[in-house]
Amino acid sequence: MARSLNILLIEDDAIEVMKFNRVLTTLKMNHKIIEANNGEEALAILKEKEIIPDIIILDLNMPRINGIEFLQILKNDDYLKYIPSIILTTSNNHKDVMECYKIGIAGYVLKPLKYEDYVDRIQKMLEYWSANELISQ
Repeated sequence: MARSLNILLIEDDAIEVMKFNRVLTTLKMNHKIIEANNGEEALAILKEKEIIPDIIILDLNMPRINGIEFLQILKNDDYLKYIPSIILTTSNNHKDVMECYKIGIAGYVLKPLKYEDYVDRIQKMLEYWSANELISQ
């Protein structure tokens, strides 16, 4: 059964954050979004442990701590390393894809140019994780 998710969205582009939130509103998905502008801010949120996200969705290209650096820190933390992390990026660089999977991501999603395609990808991704057994435990 699908459930509501606590999602940590790590994205430095305000337009991308608005677009992601608009998709959830349009699709009537009742997920809680915790926003962080960069990896450093996300780590501070995670260390508070006030809300532990069910999934983390992050961009690769961010200031201060980029996506790969953030993932390396996250995966070295015994408590946080099991949170599924999904890359949502414009980078289709094969080296980036392979590095992220080597670190231990749960998915790599390219941001398509057409808004309708973006809606479709976000919907499928969140429907999957809403029904995933790892999340329901």
